Amino acid sequence: MKINETLNTIYTRRSIRSYTNEKISDEDVNALIKAGLSAPSHINKMPWEFVVVDDKMMLEKIANATLYAKMTKDAPLAILVCGNMNRTILGEGKDIWIQDCSAASENILLAAHSLGLGAVWTAVYPTHDRIRNVSKAVGVPKNVTPLSLIVIGKPKDEDVEEKVLPTDRVHYNGF
Repeated sequence: MKINETLNTIYTRRSIRSYTNEKISDEDVNALIKAGLSAPSHINKMPWEFVVVDDKMMLEKIANATLYAKMTKDAPLAILVCGNMNRTILGEGKDIWIQDCSAASENILLAAHSLGLGAVWTAVYPTHDRIRNVSKAVGVPKNVTPLSLIVIGKPKDEDVEEKVLPTDRVHYNGF
């Protein structure tokens, strides 16, 4: 099988938690946001909101708001991916916003890798303390729920172990 550029990006993406202090260009930030905005969404609701944070004091505030995103204080950029509950569907499928915003998050992660940036997805949702603390740190309105915080920067160290893929979890024509 011939591996194309898209598949190579998917196969080689890694979670990067250590960054140089080099600023991310506006052009790259715009490309990351465009990637998030390009994600598929259920009946085209596009329930996402993106909070782009590049202010050092705000990055530190976010790092202090959640135990699992301490690397944010040393990163030049973070993007908080949120779901706007005013743009979700009603009824039984109301939680599909989670899938929609997850697709947007993955698009941002892949775009970051394709631009030579390192990134890591840190979960905010569904932990109530994380949601409350991160919302307070960046002033998220009540109708918006943070799903993920994507921390981004130029990788400090390029030596990353190869992923071991759990192929025993793949089933064909039934479980």
